[in-house]
Amino acid sequence: MPALTGKGYLCIRMAENENFFAPALERWFVDNARDLPWRRTRDAYKIWVSEIILQQTRVAQGYDYYMRFVERFPDVQSLASAQDDEVMKYWQGLGYYSRARNMLAAARDVVTRFGGIFPSTYDDIRSLKGIGDYTAAAIASIAYDLPYAVLDGNVYRVLSRLFDIDLPIDDAAGKRYFSQLADTLLHRDNPGLYNQAMMELGALVCLPAGAACDKCPVASHCAAYAAGTVAQRPVKQGKVAVKHRYFHYFVIMHRGDTWLHRREGSDIWRNLYEFPLIETPTPLSLPLLRRTEAYRTLFGDAGKLTFLAPPFESKHVLTHRIIHAVFYVVEVEAVPPSLHDMRRMPWGEVGEYAVSRLTDIFLQHCAAGLWDCTSATLDGCEK
Repeated sequence: MPALTGKGYLCIRMAENENFFAPALERWFVDNARDLPWRRTRDAYKIWVSEIILQQTRVAQGYDYYMRFVERFPDVQSLASAQDDEVMKYWQGLGYYSRARNMLAAARDVVTRFGGIFPSTYDDIRSLKGIGDYTAAAIASIAYDLPYAVLDGNVYRVLSRLFDIDLPIDDAAGKRYFSQLADTLLHRDNPGLYNQAMMELGALVCLPAGAACDKCPVASHCAAYAAGTVAQRPVKQGKVAVKHRYFHYFVIMHRGDTWLHRREGSDIWRNLYEFPLIETPTPLSLPLLRRTEAYRTLFGDAGKLTFLAPPFESKHVLTHRIIHAVFYVVEVEAVPPSLHDMRRMPWGEVGEYAVSRLTDIFLQHCAAGLWDCTSATLDGCEK
């Protein structure tokens, strides 16, 4: 058995013999749980949608997205038949866009393999694209009362403190150990209620910082609380290095029109639309950017360039990347060949396309009236 603190070891011995805290935890949940729409249904599809939206997203932000999403796509068939661009537009602003792409692929898989009926076994649920162990356990237990324990960030934190465990939660040995522990503790007579209670306890009481131990229904069983090590749990190996990237966007205007192109490949924001982009390994001012081959390729044969406003700068923080972006609005005398494979549209239609949160911030800046780029002749385009 991996090394543990003494109290943690004793608690695990107790957990192997009885589920000593499930009743108190479940009573607390019934009395204190937030009233959320996905908790008022046993529809596996809607539970799945909520779980995917709430990955890497706070409930306060995800709530409105969930309501809009299930109103437009009320069942797996309606999602499966939707156009990719429409689904991405409904996801715009949530980030981690691979979640939306995977949902669409999974919905189409449900139609193909399961006749449009969301699967009801753990293995079948787990086989869908974008669904891992945690999400499969959540859907299986909440929708179908199947005995699978959830293990997300909230549950890792609760367990590591409850048993004062000093194993890292982000290495293979730690993950195996916590998975076994979560399964040992699972209340098999009511797994859906128990799993939701564990997650809610981590979300409302057993917080990453400033845990409200005085409000915890199982504080009397908590080894970390007794040992004074709550702030040191859970243990993590270390942070992944953050990469800085430098994006230079060009909002190219010609006779009231502009251009977008769709990001492809395996990079961030795949399938979202963006303005023509030049990425550089280091930050560059516009005079230095003009000297690059990429700039010359983009604006070759464009004739006179008129920059219509000061550059708009924005920094966007992702999990392992920080994007430093600059948006330039420039009118061209002639349409350069570099834009021929991009999508041309009137400026007023840009908002109909799914874009990254970074680009959306820029568009909101424009919509607020700081820039007016709606004139067909652009004579009124000013800061």
